[in-house]
Amino acid sequence: MVRLRPHHLLCMLTFVGEGYSPAFVANYRRLAGRLSAGEPIEIVSGPDDICAPLLSDEDAHCFGASVMGRDAAALTDIASLLGRRLEVGSVIASDSALFRRLRRAFSLGTTRRACTGCEWESLCDRIAGAGYQGALVGRRELNPPETAPGISARPRA
Repeated sequence: MVRLRPHHLLCMLTFVGEGYSPAFVANYRRLAGRLSAGEPIEIVSGPDDICAPLLSDEDAHCFGASVMGRDAAALTDIASLLGRRLEVGSVIASDSALFRRLRRAFSLGTTRRACTGCEWESLCDRIAGAGYQGALVGRRELNPPETAPGISARPRA
């Protein structure tokens, strides 16, 4: 089972192999393979399997209040999208239907409250705007999805 904090359910959609450090990227790539293979996701509170390589740093942002706020927003938005109650300990099937549904909502902007102010937001905008080409988690979409107003479908300079 892959342990993910709620906002990482959004981050995984646009992961293309970029990250905070080589160890972080290598770990995330392994997790992307597990998720793509259908390993279930368990929702956790606080640092998760993606955060693991960063936790030796006392100042890791994984413990910050702003990140916990992102988790709360993501959990609410994703629960609404999936039409089910989600909480710490909930298990979600990791399959193409989930990835398709999350990516569509992400592209439309309906699950993006957790992304406001994130340093990776413009990268995620570009990946979503390009139809998730190169995304390493799940099957990538073959055609660019609809995009919400205010979210550029063009790569930013």
